[in-house]
Amino acid sequence: MLTTAVADRTRYSHIRYHASADLDTCVEHFWSVRWDLRGVTPERAETLPHPSVQMIFEHNGGGQIAGVARGKFSRLLEGEGGVFAAKFRPGGFYQFVGVPMSAYTDTVQSLGDVFGRDGDVLEADVRSARDDPSRIAVIEDFLRGRATESGAQVARIAEIVYAAAADRTILRVDDLVERYGMNTRALQRLFAQYVGVSPKWVIQRYRLHEAAEQLAGGPVHQSTLALSLGYSDQAHFVRDFKRVVGISPASYAKAARGKRHDA
Repeated sequence: MLTTAVADRTRYSHIRYHASADLDTCVEHFWSVRWDLRGVTPERAETLPHPSVQMIFEHNGGGQIAGVARGKFSRLLEGEGGVFAAKFRPGGFYQFVGVPMSAYTDTVQSLGDVFGRDGDVLEADVRSARDDPSRIAVIEDFLRGRATESGAQVARIAEIVYAAAADRTILRVDDLVERYGMNTRALQRLFAQYVGVSPKWVIQRYRLHEAAEQLAGGPVHQSTLALSLGYSDQAHFVRDFKRVVGISPASYAKAARGKRHDA
């Protein structure tokens, strides 16, 4: 869920691109963000965490691999700039490095640190590309040359994570265990290796995404919302929401109402 505070859409653009069919099982999409805030007040963009690794290229900086971040991303946009990135499906990045994704959680590493000399070459090639389609072609060619296993396991991991995202009845790890016929420890090991965070974290974050959407959509009773998301009491819900989003549910709802009023 994108909770951007950017007000003037003529100064801000966000475009997504599909990956090629042979890479669709591991790359969710490519995205490009550009902003031109020269001469105006800087604006803050914020994103709630998703269980995805991203390959990021700053227009005026280097290339990086950002592991799954367990906290909210926040960035002040100022001046003129932009970012081009590949967002991998949950578990999709593993086959290109062959090390547990838990090693990348809450870290941002240079392409050179992750891929060695090949990463430095990739960064230079993306930087020299003239437009987004050319950047996509460069990245996809690089990925095709590095895949270490078939996409079958990756597709299964993504299926499990997307089920947790889409099905609001999935509130506990046992719900995934029962649905996919796996024991709890096996599921936890699979997530540590391929996703980088626990299945409990994934479920909780998607339920908190829903909470943010409902709070932004209109009046909602917090205790009822907490119970519907699998919390035993309102206090635990408020604590988790504040830890991830940075403010309390009540403050978030108030800020959302303010944005609707301004719009």
